[in-house]
Amino acid sequence: MDRRDFFKISALTGATAALDSCGKPERQLIRFIPEEDLVPGVATWKPSICTLCPAGCGLIVKVMEGEAEVVRNGKLGLMPMGLAKKLEGNPNHPVNQGKLCPRGQAGLQLTYHPDRIKTPLKRSGERGSGEFQEIGWDEAIKELAAQLSALQSSQESASLAFLTSPLRGQRRELVERFLAASGAPRPTEWAFLDDAVLRRANQLSFGRPQLPTFDLAHANYVISFGADFLGTWNSPVAQSIAYGEMRQGRSGRRAKFVMVEPRVSLTGANADEWISARPGTEGVLALGVAHVIIGEKLRPASGAGGPAALIEGWPQGLPDFSPDLVEKRTGVPAATITRIAREMAGHEPAIAMIAGAPLAETNGLWSAMAVNALNALLGSVGQPGGVLFTPDSAAAPPKPSQASREGLPQPLQALAQQALSGRPNPVKALLVHDANPVFASPPAWRIREAIENVPFVASLGSFLDETSILADLILPDHSPLESWLDDVPESGTMQLAASVAPPAMLPLHSTRAMPDVLLDIARQLGGPLSAALPWKSFDEMLHAGFVDLGERLGTTNAKGADDFWKKVQAQGGFWATETKLAAPKDPNSVGRAKAVAPSDPQFQGDEQGYPFYFLPYASQMLYDGSLAHLPWMQETPDPLSTAMWGTWVEINPKTAARLGIRQGDLLEVASQHGKLRAPALIYPGIAPDVIAMPIGQGHESFTRYASTRGANPISILAPLTEPETGSLAWAATRVKISRVGEGKLTLFGGGLSRFPHEIETR
Repeated sequence: MDRRDFFKISALTGATAALDSCGKPERQLIRFIPEEDLVPGVATWKPSICTLCPAGCGLIVKVMEGEAEVVRNGKLGLMPMGLAKKLEGNPNHPVNQGKLCPRGQAGLQLTYHPDRIKTPLKRSGERGSGEFQEIGWDEAIKELAAQLSALQSSQESASLAFLTSPLRGQRRELVERFLAASGAPRPTEWAFLDDAVLRRANQLSFGRPQLPTFDLAHANYVISFGADFLGTWNSPVAQSIAYGEMRQGRSGRRAKFVMVEPRVSLTGANADEWISARPGTEGVLALGVAHVIIGEKLRPASGAGGPAALIEGWPQGLPDFSPDLVEKRTGVPAATITRIAREMAGHEPAIAMIAGAPLAETNGLWSAMAVNALNALLGSVGQPGGVLFTPDSAAAPPKPSQASREGLPQPLQALAQQALSGRPNPVKALLVHDANPVFASPPAWRIREAIENVPFVASLGSFLDETSILADLILPDHSPLESWLDDVPESGTMQLAASVAPPAMLPLHSTRAMPDVLLDIARQLGGPLSAALPWKSFDEMLHAGFVDLGERLGTTNAKGADDFWKKVQAQGGFWATETKLAAPKDPNSVGRAKAVAPSDPQFQGDEQGYPFYFLPYASQMLYDGSLAHLPWMQETPDPLSTAMWGTWVEINPKTAARLGIRQGDLLEVASQHGKLRAPALIYPGIAPDVIAMPIGQGHESFTRYASTRGANPISILAPLTEPETGSLAWAATRVKISRVGEGKLTLFGGGLSRFPHEIETR
């Protein structure tokens, strides 16, 4: 029965019973008693945390009284309750300072989505068929506990795997404790855009395995190697605020911004100068700039610091990276390299950053190390207007427990091979939380086949997607607005920040928060699990963690613990009142013994048979595809192409003319691992030998708004990786294209938006 029928019946009968045409009772209707105190017509703003990307922005949620369809004790009815009406940025949060991007605004739709899973489900048909039957929570918890108990009884706890999106804060601590006490391996974390390469480079260079925070507001010169920092990378809102200060916030002074990338991104469209270098040669270009600075003595030699010692040839002045040699490798004119080097050295403080496609090459780690060394040479590391790191102070909750384990999680492809081969031990039970690797990984990794090979799979998610549809049991999570949330932002602020927020509204459906499900399982299984997780609920764990934080920082004592807890809840977290610049550590104490040798990028597909570099890129609206089920994001035009409700293939106008391709023509894009079809978008801001596609569309199963819409560029990627981190080298595939017919391309307003004032192409 839909909402309209509910209101009709309520008006006629007082919501007591519905009658069919024969006058017989059809369905019992219930008007539930409110579960909270409400003030009609008065809005309340409550704190929360945005979960739609890794930035960790703070929210405030406008909550007002309304009447909603809810599920209580397995029954559907109407109940007056506080409903979230609008999301805005929390003005007191140090990351986003009251601002919020379009993706954050769309977070409201996670709660009210018509295709949310509303109650636990048990598979009733073949795996992948989407056939499930509704069950109660008692049965669902009993089923999951029985599966885990059987592994413990047979001493096969090492056969339990936990697959999740990257976790932070106390959710990460809870999952780590749960698995450690169970005797299971660490969780396998998967995100298509994971930044593991940059974290590793920063650990080697600076002793900080985290993403940097750039002090753009005080910089005078910025060069970005592929980092779309105003659009989709790292902490876009915080970086946009700082970028605005850099460009317009200082009277009489405007910093210069240079973008190096093969395709104009939203960030590149805001640059003073846009340069296209051959994919995978960005590190070479960075060292070409360093060569000029060293050779012309534009900076003191002591400015090189520790990171430079990790680059071969640095003590000799980088003889293999003269502008003439770099031009041959990158396609960037030698005169341009020399000019940029002089400009950077003459406009301190200067910043170089790298992210995105350059790090998604097989030589991504070396490229990142090269850019880190350039920053060290410029003297920008740990200085105002330079490269800094958000304090990750040991004071930030959670305090590391003995259950937490050091080291890198198992890569996704290694977990898949374990599930397929049974070595070193079989995977007999798999828990999946907020990750969809069946959609977001190359087909050669055989993720779908691996999951199908696991005897028992349980999903702790809110929607049926390509991965959760393979589950035997689904225990649906609350939406973020219905949940206790916490986060420790990795970047975007120069203050110690630990966010926390209670639910902004009561749950609509018969769902439970993932942390509370694990705590419930721990209580039922007892033994080491219940000892490692002594809390009755996740908010109790959060309370203990933040009280401990206050005591360790000296801001409270046992007597004032409750006041401190109330305060951090009210403002959305705890952050230091004074700015703290986190300087890097001595890399010699944490880095490798020998320097990183230069390496050329490897691509799958020979140049003759597959003449184009293939560039999948993060969508401004759909991100990595995890937001494709939100209709606001589907219908919002891409800010550069204006395309919407679909996918497209971007091609240079000269290349299109040579191949006889017109706007909207249906193209077939083929790699050695598959092929797809999508309409052509003639795009002047792309190199002639590059073909680009936004990530996000092409879902087989992901609600009514995303299923069977467009094409998935990940489905034709080569399985190459960056060797040290195991990260997918998603920019290392070559393709060929052909016109196969007429296509359909939906553009809003019928045209492309502005491009940089100066564009250099190879």
